[in-house]
Amino acid sequence: MMKRDVYTEEHEIFREQFRKFAAKEIEPKIAKWNERGITDRETWQRMGEAGFLAPCVPEEYGGAGVDFRYDAIIIEELAYLRAHGIMTTVHASICLPYIVTYGTPAQKKKFLPPAVTGDLLFGIGMTEPGAGSDLANIQTKAVRHGDHYVVNGAKTFISIGQLGGAYVTAVKTDPSAKPAHKGVSLLVIEADTPGFVRGRKLEKLGFPSQDTSELFFEDCKVPVENLLGKEGQGFKMMMEKLQQERLSICVSAIASCRRALDDTVAYTLQRKAFGRQIAHFQNTQFTLAELATQIQIGQAFVDQLIVAHVRGDEIVSEVSMGKWWTTDLQKKVVGACLQLHGGYGFMQEYPISQDYADAAVQSIYAGSNEIMKVIIAKRMGLGG
Repeated sequence: MMKRDVYTEEHEIFREQFRKFAAKEIEPKIAKWNERGITDRETWQRMGEAGFLAPCVPEEYGGAGVDFRYDAIIIEELAYLRAHGIMTTVHASICLPYIVTYGTPAQKKKFLPPAVTGDLLFGIGMTEPGAGSDLANIQTKAVRHGDHYVVNGAKTFISIGQLGGAYVTAVKTDPSAKPAHKGVSLLVIEADTPGFVRGRKLEKLGFPSQDTSELFFEDCKVPVENLLGKEGQGFKMMMEKLQQERLSICVSAIASCRRALDDTVAYTLQRKAFGRQIAHFQNTQFTLAELATQIQIGQAFVDQLIVAHVRGDEIVSEVSMGKWWTTDLQKKVVGACLQLHGGYGFMQEYPISQDYADAAVQSIYAGSNEIMKVIIAKRMGLGG
């Protein structure tokens, strides 16, 4: 692969360190996690001890205070290993930035150090049974009573739903606000809060080791000091942080594409049909050459997005482009690679079958790909 200018020598040293860690502490456990449908807290804590769980958190709270590229390296390496149950994207790249950016000094001191060590895992509570990408119209309500909010509602498809100890949760503090998004606020709801009910772990098509769950709030009493920012600012904060969330998905999508391609190249060189290797058929060569080209083009765009994001640019349109294009590419790549595996591609003993299932959700979460195109169109001035 062509040298990627997005990473410095220090970044690549970090990558090698993490690869060694992952080979010892993560890779041997993946099959067991997939079978159990959940990872183990000890591995998260081992990542924290080694400095790989949340390196972007400021040093004063236990992190390394580095830039997003370090998170991106971990996302890439985990995706390439197919270690999808270790959702550092959710915990470190999506949730913790809310605390770092909008948290009070007391909130940062309380939540960040244990999040860096892995003693406290974060999830994000946005999606509801009746509101997916339409975040302005969530129905979970938070009514203030003195020094606490009483929260009632439900969330679904919540990653780290079973292992999580705290959730950055979108709630309606003003149901009558016009426009509706001005009534949305963010609360950090801890799992030991009275009225917090952890629902069932959901059975999914792909990502078997991710503990995706339902969450319920039944007269859940959340201290006022757990409000992030001010009331009514939740939607704005989510829109600002969704840039990094969608970029993280671009990073993982391209890494997953590369793993599917690498495995398929190896398979076609080993597998024979009609007396010769499958790799020697022109159809195979053309297919793999086209996929390799598209992955390389996608990688170049994603690297450009990473550079712009680290620089602090507002690239909402561009990450929306990247999110829909890379996740659509992932579906195309794994579909073509499965086809080249023939009947074995349909067998679960070959990882490409799991790749095929895993790719399905990539175009759905963090805003569906249709929503990505709506965002791009609006920013082009097309209205509607």
